[in-house]
Amino acid sequence: MVRSQKQEHKGLEGSLVDIGLAQKEAGVYIALLQLGHSTVSQISRRANINRTTGYDILDSLCTKGLVSISGKEPKQEYTAESPEALAKFISGEIRRKNEALQKTEEIIPELKSIHNIKDRPKVFFYEGRDGLEKVYEDTLTSTEPIRAYANVEHMNAGLPGYFPEYFKRRAKKGIWIRGIGPKTEDNVELSGRNIEEKRETALVPRDKYDFIPEINIYDNKVMIASWREQLGIIIESAEIADAMKVIYELAWAEAKRLDKETSIS
Repeated sequence: MVRSQKQEHKGLEGSLVDIGLAQKEAGVYIALLQLGHSTVSQISRRANINRTTGYDILDSLCTKGLVSISGKEPKQEYTAESPEALAKFISGEIRRKNEALQKTEEIIPELKSIHNIKDRPKVFFYEGRDGLEKVYEDTLTSTEPIRAYANVEHMNAGLPGYFPEYFKRRAKKGIWIRGIGPKTEDNVELSGRNIEEKRETALVPRDKYDFIPEINIYDNKVMIASWREQLGIIIESAEIADAMKVIYELAWAEAKRLDKETSIS
């Protein structure tokens, strides 16, 4: 069955809407293509819209480069540009949207960093040496003694040369740390500088309680330094930090007891 001209125009109108024109813009654009050039009154009648709306839509189509204006009121006429102008307009829209998408992707991390959702935990991931240093630098903002599970052997292997200066800077800021770790020669040697580096340690049997990642608990944060994966993580949540502090205190009491009974293994 042969489609009527009206059906064909409806199909074209739908296609124009699909590629980005508003419904009434599509109708006016098709009407003007049929008329070639005409006044706003004639175009509005053909598109079945009122004259005031016709002015607004024609101005929009002019901005898009699909329609041009000639003459002055009351004899002002509108002319439909070649349909090829439509492809140029859509190409420009795609380019602008791609640029906007790229810019959006660039600023998302910064926007997320300032996104303040009450009571919602924040988790930050940092990779490589720079990332690991970044999470340790954050511990220097602590307003209370840091609670830590640590093994200096893995710390020095993961960030060679970093910790001697870090320990000095932490002590200079007056930030104390309590550390639970395996009783090794390195950790025993470190504990010999406890007073000057503002540290208290509890060393436990290595054969039962050895661990590789370091965990620091301070303020409303939990910091994890994964040495094997070269990954630094900061969880910012008062609820999680408070729970980890309670667990740490239980561990600390037992670690101090074991420290008195444990020899280096």
